[in-house]
This record gives sequence, structure tokens and C-alpha cells, in this order.
Amino acid sequence: MNNIIVAIDGPAGSGKSTIAKIIAKKFNFTYIDTGAMYRMITLYLLENNIDFDDLKEIEKILNTVNLDMQGDKFYLNNIDVTTKIREKRINENVSKVASIKIVRSNLVDLQRKVSNNKNVILDGRDVGTVIFPNAQVKIFLIASSEERARRRYNEFLEKKTEITYEEVLKSIKERDHIDSTRDESPFVKANDAIELDSTNLTIDDVVNFISKEIEKVK
Repeated sequence: MNNIIVAIDGPAGSGKSTIAKIIAKKFNFTYIDTGAMYRMITLYLLENNIDFDDLKEIEKILNTVNLDMQGDKFYLNNIDVTTKIREKRINENVSKVASIKIVRSNLVDLQRKVSNNKNVILDGRDVGTVIFPNAQVKIFLIASSEERARRRYNEFLEKKTEITYEEVLKSIKERDHIDSTRDESPFVKANDAIELDSTNLTIDDVVNFISKEIEKVK
């Protein structure tokens, strides 16, 4: 296999990252968590009190900030921020940051460079439409907002984060709205993507389905 690109797009809580990690290990592909990149930038802006409308300052930090991914760990300027980027405040702001044109342009360039000459699997919201429109396998992974909220709520419970299911559901719906209505790379299904509803599917069901699609292009 050479330079196979698998794109998994989908809304928050659809299971993209979980599935992508399993597929990457199964096929020995490089996994690139595009969402984590936006989360790291969001964390940096929040912790440095940089206004989301201050484009000059944002452009400046994009040229200096260092993002790194090593396995399941994420590093911002050489500091492990794996746990921090999953905090509630990041969930509430990442879609706003992801809608900033210079942020998207910068990270899309980085994602393409990282993927060069490799077999990769990427998950996000515009992988199959913007980052790699020629990806050999495109999956549009969805689930009901209620099911996605239930999954996220359970994740918060495991981390002992104080939050209600209703708050998670509201946040999920707000992120869906922001992502699908933003001017820059709005969240839409690629015309040639295969839509897969994971609401009533197990993780194994989804992995097996995508694996069969990958086998077709090997």
C-alpha cells in the first residue's frame, strides 16, 4: 500500500477518533487527530487571553506555536496537554476557533505536510471536502445528537467532570450549528463520502465496515 488516505468526517461525539485510532493500529496507518490540533490552538488562545477576533495576534502565534502528537499524547510547545484539551472550556470554544480562516488555513497546510508520503487516517469535519478531497476512502460518520451527547456525558463521568447530560446535549447541538453554518469550510458531507449512522452500531460494527472499504483500495 502506498499513500492511502482515509478520511473520517463527522460531528462531535460520533466516534470518529475512537474508530480512527483502532483502524490506524489495524492497518499500521499514521493517525492524525485534526480536531486535537484545533483544541491545542484553542487552549493556547484561552490561556494567553488572546481575543478570538484579534487576527494579527492569532497569526503571530500560529507562526511560533509548536504542535506535536506522539501516540495518544498531545504536546503544545513541548508541554503535555492531553488532558487539558478535553476540558469543558475547550469543548465550548473549539468550534469558534475552528471557524477562524487563518487558523484553518494554517492547520490544513500542517495536516497535509504531516500526511505526505504516508498511509494515513484522519478524522475531523472537512477532511474529505477540503484537506484531502481525493482521499481514497471517505466516511461520513454520524449519530443522533442524543446518542452523541450520551457518549460525551459518559466520558465526562469517567473523568469526574461535573456536568449534566442536558448541558452536554445543548453543547453538542450548538457545536453542530456553528460547524455547519460557518463561512470557512462549513461542515458538510462530501458528495462521494459513504454515510454511516453509528447510533445503533457497536464499535466493532463500524471498524469492520470501514476496514472492508480500505481493503477495496489496497
